[in-house]
Amino acid sequence: MKILVTGANGFLGVHLLLYLSQQGFSVIACSRGINRIPATQDFPYYTIDLTDASAVNQLIDEIQPDVIIHTAANSKPDECEQDKAACILQNVSATENLLAACAGTQTHFIFTSTDFIFGENGPHKEDDTPNPLNFYGQSKLMAEQKIKESGLLYTIVRPVFIYGPVLEGMRPSFLHWVKNNLAQQKPIKVVSDQQRTPGFVVDICRGIETIIRKKASGVFHLAGKDIVSPYDMAMAVAKVLGLDAALIEKVTSDTFKETVIRAKQSGVFIDKARDILGYNPVSFEEGVQLTFNQA
Repeated sequence: MKILVTGANGFLGVHLLLYLSQQGFSVIACSRGINRIPATQDFPYYTIDLTDASAVNQLIDEIQPDVIIHTAANSKPDECEQDKAACILQNVSATENLLAACAGTQTHFIFTSTDFIFGENGPHKEDDTPNPLNFYGQSKLMAEQKIKESGLLYTIVRPVFIYGPVLEGMRPSFLHWVKNNLAQQKPIKVVSDQQRTPGFVVDICRGIETIIRKKASGVFHLAGKDIVSPYDMAMAVAKVLGLDAALIEKVTSDTFKETVIRAKQSGVFIDKARDILGYNPVSFEEGVQLTFNQA
């Protein structure tokens, strides 16, 4: 079984490639720019701009993947709001190009979406009515609709605030930002009035592996089982690493000027994934321990 992972240089993309190859799958990577995947494994790698339809057609014709895991996206809400045309190209047109290239095939198309397609009043179930509060969420919802209309075997996965080990070449995550500041005795301000269900990256990789093996179709929420705020996350980092929690100041989201509206009560329910996929994520504190190799 050949699995093509788009956005292979991204956080989830890299972790998926490493995880799925360890499970014995034949994985192929594609992303913009040079290969930045840590050199622990040797993957076939293709540099590609997914907004170029002819390049996408050529890639799919050459590889003929059994499964595509489409993680490539502009997932920065601020950038999406500032340049909506570029956001549509990267999040919608690129998806359309992949779908068109796979038309008439048996390819299993797996798409990583986001809880940002919803508004307030989370956590949300898979069939809750979408109500995106920002253009990033709108663009991902548009891509979801294109996938549902494609006629392909598809699975839409909605993770939330993915975290985990930061490997070579990756940008520091929020958790690592907390760790680095506290380790240097720098005080930080962290919001406490936004609720999320952050997902440990290896749990999400396991969930996607099960989707592939079962050919499970439809929509699945893959996230954590705990509802926590960024302040709770920061406190967990301090606890696990033995750092000074007194340096963490609890503030509200009004403290920071945001150009993008973000839900205060967000996150997702994972009951469907538990029932159908046997999805059983770690607690947030366990995830932090695993992130920093403290388990």
